[in-house]
Amino acid sequence: MSRFAPFLLLGLLAGCGFQLQGAFTAPAAMERTYIDAGDRHSLFYRDLRHALQAAGVDVVESRAASTATLSILSDDTGQRVLSVSARNVPTEYEVYYTIRYALDQGERQWLDPQTLTVTRNYTYDPTLVLGKAREEDQLRESLSDDLVRLVLKQISAL
Repeated sequence: MSRFAPFLLLGLLAGCGFQLQGAFTAPAAMERTYIDAGDRHSLFYRDLRHALQAAGVDVVESRAASTATLSILSDDTGQRVLSVSARNVPTEYEVYYTIRYALDQGERQWLDPQTLTVTRNYTYDPTLVLGKAREEDQLRESLSDDLVRLVLKQISAL
């Protein structure tokens, strides 16, 4: 009996609806989802589309063929100076990524417009310009991944 205990535990957890944190389960209404976005080449759009497809959602190319519409109302990224040296040279930046989105099924609003912003800081060194530019790009990719996880978590809570 003891060698079957782990399987019994897994069966009980699966039966009660337990799932690992981060595992996205799309509502049935999102079976065929259209992503309405102004910029279909943004980092967030590409990451979101890939994550939905990986979760088994059929991402369709027209609103008419969809069962739900995920609207990306705004998609903005940039950087701000956080601190400067005594000679007024930037020494630290904040990279931000902000999105605004909503989810609906025809006339039914599933998720009212939501705004999410994530930020990361990095130090700047003028002698390492290429390396710092790559660091900023990696931070932006990380921010996009974080936003996708947050959006999917909010949707799975519906």
